[in-house]
Amino acid sequence: MFMSAAFPITKRDDLAVVPGVAGVTAGVETLFEEEAGASFGMPAMITGSDMAAQQYESFKLSYVQGRALTPADVGSVVVGYDLVDKLGAEVGGTVAVRGEEFTVVGILGKTLTAPDTQVFMTLPDAQRIYYEQDLGETLRAAYQPQDLVTSFVVYPTAGTDPETLATTINETVTGVTAMGPSAFEEQIASVTGIFNAILYGIAIIALFVGGLSVVNTMTMSVSERTREIGVRKAIGASDGQIVGQFLGESSIIGLIGGVSGLFLGWLVATVTDSLLASRNLDLFLVSPRLAIGSVLFAVILGLVSGLYPSLHAARLRPVLALRYE
Repeated sequence: MFMSAAFPITKRDDLAVVPGVAGVTAGVETLFEEEAGASFGMPAMITGSDMAAQQYESFKLSYVQGRALTPADVGSVVVGYDLVDKLGAEVGGTVAVRGEEFTVVGILGKTLTAPDTQVFMTLPDAQRIYYEQDLGETLRAAYQPQDLVTSFVVYPTAGTDPETLATTINETVTGVTAMGPSAFEEQIASVTGIFNAILYGIAIIALFVGGLSVVNTMTMSVSERTREIGVRKAIGASDGQIVGQFLGESSIIGLIGGVSGLFLGWLVATVTDSLLASRNLDLFLVSPRLAIGSVLFAVILGLVSGLYPSLHAARLRPVLALRYE
């Protein structure tokens, strides 16, 4: 459950007594750069937590260097994988966060999710930065840094439905808006929906053009080799052998196209991700499963596209084929 505005930390106690709540973590999330511009991907963030309910967290982070933060690590940070080069971070060294120097105690392994572009610190440090640099004058006059947070994460007890718990919290705890897993998924899906639609549209067009190209190539091949087909059938080649020959050729065309496309796609993805690295964004990922799947798909596309020309070749009458000019 996340809430984006400033909340009194006392709301944590109200949430903790709601039936079905196993634990509550209070946190502060704010932009890493005070005046960040528009970002296509996830912007760099500062994340502070009181770490009060870590034992309930199922998403475990790994560390390529160093260790995890503890509540006693005031003045220290853990740096997400994608920010290491940008900040020049190394365990035991220091990094500048909003004009302050913090000691690096850990560097996260790559997760391909939000933690890659986050700097984690203790709640008091994050509260101080948020209070001094992001909070309006009215709230600064009414509260102290330790009084405010921007989010709570609520962990349900075993057997409690998170969606039901979110509804219960909204009905019983005033001043907060609880978000269950489904609402969070919908929020993420709405952000990526347009981008995915564009990619799917491009893929469908590429599929159509690629299929027509193979059909055209194989049809021309059958036309140019009509006499060869007639000779083969005259000396005893069966329809199945003719079909197998041309299907084999179409599958090879698909294989060559798939491997070539995979290489070009990998090249474009690598160059694009390198250009976007300064924005903490990995837009494309070429995994082994995706690579193998794309090549297999290209081979299957070649086979399907070559089916009609192959059957057409098999139906040719040997006498007419031999007389073809």
